[in-house]
Amino acid sequence: MTASVLNTVFLPLALGIIMLGLGLSLTLADFARVVRYPKPVLVGLVCQIVLLPLACFFIAKGFQLEAALAVGMMLLAASPGGTTANLYSHLAHGDVALNITLTAVNSVIAVLTMPLIVNLSLLYFMDSGQAIPLQFAKVIQVFAIVLGPVAIGMWVRRRFPDFAARMQKPVKIVSALFLLLIILLAVAKDWQTFLDYAPLVGMATLCFNLLSLAVGYCVPRLLNLSQRQAVAIGMEIGIHNGTLAIALALSPMLLNNPTMAIPAAIYSIIMFFTAALFGWWVNRLHDAQLAAEA
Repeated sequence: MTASVLNTVFLPLALGIIMLGLGLSLTLADFARVVRYPKPVLVGLVCQIVLLPLACFFIAKGFQLEAALAVGMMLLAASPGGTTANLYSHLAHGDVALNITLTAVNSVIAVLTMPLIVNLSLLYFMDSGQAIPLQFAKVIQVFAIVLGPVAIGMWVRRRFPDFAARMQKPVKIVSALFLLLIILLAVAKDWQTFLDYAPLVGMATLCFNLLSLAVGYCVPRLLNLSQRQAVAIGMEIGIHNGTLAIALALSPMLLNNPTMAIPAAIYSIIMFFTAALFGWWVNRLHDAQLAAEA
């Protein structure tokens, strides 16, 4: 399979299946919930859209990452939450409805925020000759392809709820396999750079991941949101849509830079382990609270 076929056919197909799975779990009520419960949604979005890119910028500077890797980190920070956050939130007694709402809303808002954050990062980290601006019109085209499967999935769930419920599990399994293949593709595309920078980028992405979980949990608690809401926001912010970040980095019509995909590929592996540890920790807190109330 040639690189052109991988980038122009396989990546959009894989991303489409993953976003179809997201659509099968959504309803219009998930978007309407923003109006009914604005505070937790706004807190989650501010953490995701404002605090995380700022934190990621200082991490990239602190680790003195090579320019393309630094932009890749910022691309990762700008990506919305991943659908796996819903599962981890459920296991950790989080507010899964809030997770679903944040994923839905942030996936739409990312149409505007991702080009802005990535273009600012390109201007700052890369020389003028190296930087290829992320054109807004092309990003809109990509997100039309990405959000189209979400809309199809939502339509299927509304018209055929029983079928949608049966399909959610197999689609999640297929999505997980595609995610693994996309990570392998991203690493293989720039294998030597991966070998050279894996320890440094691994530490940078680990720091970013731990900080994401901490910000997502602690900020809501400081603002008097409930434990369940804080867990949901922590998971939502700590588990990014690495697939989307990798696809944008590898796409010939967008960034077309395999090195920029490496942070997202490494992060996509690390986050599952750190999120599991975070879930174990908040479950301990949950059990302790129940014991204290008994």
